[in-house]
Amino acid sequence: MAQGYSLKDQLFNAESLGQLGAEYAAGLPGLDGAAFARLALSGVAERSLMECLDWFADCITPHLSPEFPEMADQVQAMMPPPLDPDLRDDDFGRFIHAVPGILAVRHGLEHHRDRALDLIHAATQRFSMEFSIRAFLNRWPDQTLARMAVWAEDDNYHVRRLVSEGTRPKLPWGRAIALTPAQTLPLLDRLHGDPARFVTRSVANHLNDISKTDTDAVLDRLRGWEQHGAQDPKELAWMARHALRTRIKAGHAGAMAHLGYAAGADVDVQVRLLADTVAIGDRLRFDVVLQSDVALPVLVDYRIRFAGPGPDTKAAREKVFKLKAGNMQAGHPLVMSKAHLMKGGASTFALHPGAHELVVQVNGVDRARVGFVLT
Repeated sequence: MAQGYSLKDQLFNAESLGQLGAEYAAGLPGLDGAAFARLALSGVAERSLMECLDWFADCITPHLSPEFPEMADQVQAMMPPPLDPDLRDDDFGRFIHAVPGILAVRHGLEHHRDRALDLIHAATQRFSMEFSIRAFLNRWPDQTLARMAVWAEDDNYHVRRLVSEGTRPKLPWGRAIALTPAQTLPLLDRLHGDPARFVTRSVANHLNDISKTDTDAVLDRLRGWEQHGAQDPKELAWMARHALRTRIKAGHAGAMAHLGYAAGADVDVQVRLLADTVAIGDRLRFDVVLQSDVALPVLVDYRIRFAGPGPDTKAAREKVFKLKAGNMQAGHPLVMSKAHLMKGGASTFALHPGAHELVVQVNGVDRARVGFVLT
């Protein structure tokens, strides 16, 4: 890929917008699809990815009825066929098909709520409406939640996923919503047994969001779902690991225990660096040896305490990394090796020379630590 060729360029280009113009022209008599595509493309360079979607809505709006019920009919007639209903995962749709949700919010939120929600129901079968639905959750929380309770039983798994993904407390890129876990967890109760991984992943991500402020509520739900038996045990175990991943990184004892890892396990840990000085751009190589007199499951992570840009130790930062999950045998050492790339030049997490520390944690508890110098 050429340097400077962004995600926006991949999503919005002459080919993709030409396809969108053709779809619009097929469903809207009299529209010049090629002219629409040229206009839409002309505004891409100066806008961010999300701003482009608003721009595309601006471009099509003059060709639509000013009356929202008729506009909604026109927009639905312009939609491509639904995404393949036989798939079960990783079929998010195409960003160019986000426009119906934007129009639903702009023109239907205040005075045509029910018709706008109907439009979102149809549109999310082409591209996830998780961003647009949040405007309705803020403006009409009770009515929108009631509609989503019905959607949780929908035949289309994209609609079911929207129920979980659209109500996530910390949806990436999504506007904030003022819902509480007490309002959203009943929806997850309906969805946790879903056969589609696309849905159960969203449920797990939703729980992970909640766990950052109320871990006990998440653990209670997971235990209840185990007893309910609506989901395959292996899938539910995967969901639990995914839902608790943030709390596991933080060493939360309850999360560890739910996954079968005893925080107080009697285990000896030794860590050895192959070199105690590492250059930025090279790899920190180390071995970890665990020993125990009893058989037990272990979850081994390591944490690096990075030096800050100056002498102030308060500027130091820490990140947790996965090492290994496994089962120890009594009297048999478990040996692990790692070569961690100390990658320089990242704009989001710059490395600085100086004293660093490597900490090994087992089942959420710090067990060994060793210092090294980054040059």
